Amino acid sequence: MQTRNRLVSVVALLTLLATAWLFWSGIYKPMLLWLGVISCVISLYLAHRIGFFQNHSGFHLAPRLIRYWVWLLKEVGKSSYDVAKIVLSPNLPISPTLVEVEAKPRGPIGQVILSNSITLSPGTVTLDLHDSKLMVHCLTRQGAAALDEANEVTAALTGK
Repeated sequence: MQTRNRLVSVVALLTLLATAWLFWSGIYKPMLLWLGVISCVISLYLAHRIGFFQNHSGFHLAPRLIRYWVWLLKEVGKSSYDVAKIVLSPNLPISPTLVEVEAKPRGPIGQVILSNSITLSPGTVTLDLHDSKLMVHCLTRQGAAALDEANEVTAALTGK
C-alpha cells in the first residue's frame, strides 16, 4: 500500500512539473520539449534524494496554497512599498534588527515555507533555521513585528 502511495505521489509531482513547464514555456519545439522532460526527471530524482516521497509529500497542502499565494503576494507588495518609501526617504529611517522567531509549523515543509516566505518579502531575510527557530534580519522594527502574522498564516497552511 505504501509503495502505491509513493507511486501516486511521484506521478502527481511529475504531472505538476510537466504542466508547469508546458504552461510557462509556451514554446513547443522538440528540443525544448526534451529539455523539459530532462529537467522534470532531474527534479524528480532530486525530490527522491531529499526524501520527499519517504514519509509524506507536500500534496496535502495543495487546497490551501492558492489562499496562501494570494496572501503572500499581498505581503510582498506591501513590503516592497514600505522598503521603497524607506529607501527614498532623505533621512533613511532604518532600524536594522535581528529577531529569533519560534516557528509555529512543526513539520519541515511548513518551516521551510515560513522561512522562504519571510525571505521573499523585501526588508527581511531568514539567516538561519535550526531546531524550529528562525534567525531573521529585518530592515525595521515594524518589519520584525509583522513576522508573527507570517508565522500564523504558515501554521494555518500546513495544519500544524
